[in-house]
Amino acid sequence: MTRYKQINNEVVPFSPEEEAEWDAKEASDAADTVRQERDKLLSESDWVTVKAVDQNAQDNLGIQVPQVWLDYRQALRDITAQAGFPNNVKWPTKPR
Repeated sequence: MTRYKQINNEVVPFSPEEEAEWDAKEASDAADTVRQERDKLLSESDWVTVKAVDQNAQDNLGIQVPQVWLDYRQALRDITAQAGFPNNVKWPTKPR
């Protein structure tokens, strides 16, 4: 897709360098958006880890974070390694 700019009341196409810069900015913005959502989801699931740590501190029974939550949180951390990142991300399903 060719992008255009206006110079002295004349519409001219972007140079190849400007196109590349624009594309890089769009990719960076998309990556930032995905990372923000990932960070929000990780933050929302912190309670599971905190609960296990608190319980261990209280009774020292070795309570562990359930594997489904560990898998979910790791999948969130791995979002940026997906082949479709940042434009085609497959979000993991939050455990119940």
